[in-house]
Amino acid sequence: MIPIRDSDFLPAIGAFLQRDFVTAFLVGAGLAFVMHSSVAVVLMCVTLVAIDALPLNATISLVLGANLGSSLIPIWLSRGMDAKSRRVPFANLILRGFGALIVLVLINRLPLLPYIDYFSDTQLVVNVHILFNLLVLLALPLGRLLEKPVAGMLPDEQENPVDVSVEQRSALDHSVLGTPSLAMASLKRELLRMGQIIEIMATPVMEIYSSGNKEHIKAVCDKDKTVNAGLDNIRRYVAAMPIDKMKPEDAKRAREMTEYAIALETAGDIIAKRLMPLAIEIADRGVHFSPAGQEELIGMHERVMANMGLASNVLVSDDIESARLLLEEKTEMTRMERASRKKHLKRLSDGAEVSFDSSDIHLETLRSFKDINSQISVVAYPI
Repeated sequence: MIPIRDSDFLPAIGAFLQRDFVTAFLVGAGLAFVMHSSVAVVLMCVTLVAIDALPLNATISLVLGANLGSSLIPIWLSRGMDAKSRRVPFANLILRGFGALIVLVLINRLPLLPYIDYFSDTQLVVNVHILFNLLVLLALPLGRLLEKPVAGMLPDEQENPVDVSVEQRSALDHSVLGTPSLAMASLKRELLRMGQIIEIMATPVMEIYSSGNKEHIKAVCDKDKTVNAGLDNIRRYVAAMPIDKMKPEDAKRAREMTEYAIALETAGDIIAKRLMPLAIEIADRGVHFSPAGQEELIGMHERVMANMGLASNVLVSDDIESARLLLEEKTEMTRMERASRKKHLKRLSDGAEVSFDSSDIHLETLRSFKDINSQISVVAYPI
């Protein structure tokens, strides 16, 4: 700090900061944020006072500002977290930030410094920092009072199991239509996007069956519109491809991809137009599945979701073994649907009342899961 003390600009800056304690406060906050440490700023200020490089009043304003800056650091570091996690740093900012501002005004407007016992200017700087943090500690009970205001500032994010970041823009690149190999790659990317949206639509089905949340149901149906638009775009894209420049196998592959797009759109319709109305019916009628029936439906649903991932892998890799496995899974889904139907009918014959109430919905859900799985398995046939 010695070269800084002997510089030409520091006396002018020190005099300005002594006159304008608000600016000194903000400079201290900025230094603490850049250094990522209020202690580092305090030690720097102590050194500046010790070598007579800064006036005492300006240094104390810098130290109080450093406490504000240190409360900004956790807000910056937690910026990517959920709202609940960010409430604690914001409450810390309110207590430390406003507290530092209040103490700043009091020290600069009232003759309080002589009442703080100290042996030197450097010790006074340290004492101010310690006393301020003791005041913050005494304000700890206010944390409970801050809970509701901070929760109002940062409310819980609305949980929506289908509202995840999916690229809504089509992956079809019309600028490469003249190059069949690139156009085929563009088609495949669009099919992957459609498959991802179908997976997002299908993921919360059993949860929606339990909650009956109308907003989630609407969100699923809105995703179906995106899938429908994807199919329309693929049809137009394939129609615009220059057949005369394409090899026969490329033209055949383009037709197969269009057929798979139709299958994906059908799977989306099954979810939006068959399963979602059933979810509404469950909520309106207060239907409950038997524990065994619920377990069977969850098992079918999990199997469908696993097969959706397998179908995406088949689309990307064109691997014949994966394609065979996907078709074997289709057969297994048919077996599971048949077995669950038989168990359900047995529960009905045993007189299980809860099975009577949910019978139609249970059977229709089984068929829907099997049909969705059949549609996504279409990708395996050409391979």
